[in-house]
Amino acid sequence: MPDALHRFLPGQGPDPLSAKRPRKALPKEMRTTALIVASALFMQNLDSTVVTTALPSMARAFNVSPVTMNIVITSYLVSLAAFIPASGWVADRYGAKNVFRAAIIVFTAASILCGVSQSLPMLVGARILQGMGGAMMVPVGRLLLLRRVGKADLVAAMSWLTMPALLGPVIGPPVGGFLVTSLSWHWIFDINIPIGVVGVILVTLFIRPDEGVEATHFDILGQVLAGIGMAGLIMGLSSFGRGALPPSAAIALTVVGALAAGGYVIHARRSKFPLLDITLLQIPTFATSVVAGSMFRIGIGAMPFLLPLMLQLGFGLSPLRSGLITFVSAAGAITVKPIAKPLLRRFGFRAVLSVNAAISTAIIALTAAFRPDWPIALIYLVLLVGGVFRSLQFTAYNTIAYADIPPPRMSQATSLYSTLQQLSLTMGVTLGAAALAVFGVLAGRTHPGLPDFSAAFLIVAAVMLPAAWLALRLPRSAGEEMSGHHATPR
Repeated sequence: MPDALHRFLPGQGPDPLSAKRPRKALPKEMRTTALIVASALFMQNLDSTVVTTALPSMARAFNVSPVTMNIVITSYLVSLAAFIPASGWVADRYGAKNVFRAAIIVFTAASILCGVSQSLPMLVGARILQGMGGAMMVPVGRLLLLRRVGKADLVAAMSWLTMPALLGPVIGPPVGGFLVTSLSWHWIFDINIPIGVVGVILVTLFIRPDEGVEATHFDILGQVLAGIGMAGLIMGLSSFGRGALPPSAAIALTVVGALAAGGYVIHARRSKFPLLDITLLQIPTFATSVVAGSMFRIGIGAMPFLLPLMLQLGFGLSPLRSGLITFVSAAGAITVKPIAKPLLRRFGFRAVLSVNAAISTAIIALTAAFRPDWPIALIYLVLLVGGVFRSLQFTAYNTIAYADIPPPRMSQATSLYSTLQQLSLTMGVTLGAAALAVFGVLAGRTHPGLPDFSAAFLIVAAVMLPAAWLALRLPRSAGEEMSGHHATPR
């Protein structure tokens, strides 16, 4: 009897529904679910980047300084960070479909409130509500897909989820610039409304309810410690890059966050039902995806911060021209979807992750050599190729992470993975800002110049490089059920 039940666990074979329908129905359901989830994630990623472009306009509307308007960004990040750890438990308790749909509703309603805000406090409150919705959308959306897709189809499904994370930071600045220039800052929030409404309808019509998952006791102390830890670290670290707070306040928040995070680790080791299960890091494929993936994401997280600044401050380009240049890497991200699975089938996760990380690192280092006299076609080519390899790497990381996760622990895995993913991307902005500041001071410059940007890109590349070596520690057969690659014994 246990063997019979095991065949119907998510990701371990056909589920009771797929057993009653033709085999070809599963890929269609996978594509539908992946597209719906990807659309919601794209809405969140786009929103996170267009806001930055509109800060000066909002500052004039509310009669405050642009620096003060950074609270619009930090309030969202803090809310997002504080509630991500609880997402897995909430999905188990109320059902992933219900939570995902509710998250879209909350995010859309909060966007409406942001667009009609008449004061800065009202806007900040709406952004906090938006962060609560966003905290549930990312991990719960990924969980929806993991519970409905077999391992053989997971690479293709994750290709869809990788694109929003890469496209949002690239498309956001030009879209935000156009809306603010041609219409008003209110439209950067209003564009979420049709996406959210359509998303809720599609989730209701095309995503089937979850199979029953028993929720454990809610870890209240763990939520407090993890929430304070993540909020403190992300708010403190992001402040270094955005200048939202004085350095002393940013340092204090970072220290408080680090102490709370350390307290959570001690608590999790003693708790029977921890909110974030750190013992998942004992699974080699998950640990490699988290550790190596974090190093990689730190580097990639610095790109949306460093590249536009270099093009505007170092090259003297307008924000619009800068946005059009950075936009080209989006085309590279799109091309990966049809090639990811064939590459993984041919070479396997171990080879793709190691070689691809080395190539991506080299491309980041090459970006350090960009100069105004470079042919624009050559800059486009480098960014286009870089987008291809970054997207492939994210697809591979996001897939191999769940290769050996038991189905009952999948919700905890998505919560932990999303939490650490958000932290590593924030650290990328901090690293880029710190490198610019340090090299600027050493050179005696009050504003960063091209040499400072070049040095910052090289520092970022150095942080990314160990990801290639860590991937080599995976067994050759890692994730072969997902990739279809069968390693030849040496």
